[in-house]
Amino acid sequence: MDEPVERFTITPEEPAAGRLLVATPALADPNFSHTVVLLLDHDDDGTLGVVVNRPTSVAVASVLPDWAVAVEPPEVLFEGGPVNTDAALAVAAVPSGDGPEPLGFRRLFGATGIIDLDTPPEVLAPAVARLRIFAGYAGWGSGQLEAEIAEGSWYVVDSAVHDVFGHDPARLWSAVLRRQPGELAWVSTRPVDPTLN
Repeated sequence: MDEPVERFTITPEEPAAGRLLVATPALADPNFSHTVVLLLDHDDDGTLGVVVNRPTSVAVASVLPDWAVAVEPPEVLFEGGPVNTDAALAVAAVPSGDGPEPLGFRRLFGATGIIDLDTPPEVLAPAVARLRIFAGYAGWGSGQLEAEIAEGSWYVVDSAVHDVFGHDPARLWSAVLRRQPGELAWVSTRPVDPTLN
C-alpha cells in the first residue's frame, strides 16, 4: 500500500491593520501583480492599504520638499495604489520607547504607524526614525477583500518593519513569501512568467 502523500494547505489569515496582503500568482490585475500591500485600516466598512514595493522615479523632494529629509532611501514616492493617486499617505517608524506617541502619528504595529502629512514637518519629522511616502492607495469596499482572499487572490501574513522600509523593494514579494512556513515559501520561487518554469 502506498504511503499517503503529505499535502500542504494554505490557511488564510484574517486581514487586519498592520498585516500584509501578498498577491498570489493567480492575481492577474496588473495594478496588483506581485505586490505587497500594508493594510492601514480594515473594518466592516472596507479596507485601505498601500503597496509597499513599487517605487516611482519621482523624488519626494520635488513634491513634498519639507518631508524629504526624513524619507528612507530610496528617497522617492512609492505607488501606493490605483486610488486617488494625487493624494499622499505616509508610513513612519518612531524610535522605540515607552513615551507618548508623537502628534500626528497612529500606531499600526510595533513602532510603525501612519503619520498625518498635514502635521507641520518641523513638529513631527524629528520624532520619526524612518519614513516612506505613498502616492495613492489601494481600497476595497465592505466584504470585497474577503471575497478576493477566498478566491485565492491574496495571502495575508504578518508584517515586519523591514518590509515597509527595506532598500530593495523589487525583491520584497519573494522575501516575504520565503519567510512563511510550508507552501508559501515554495511560491516565492515561482517566476513571473510561468512558461519559464
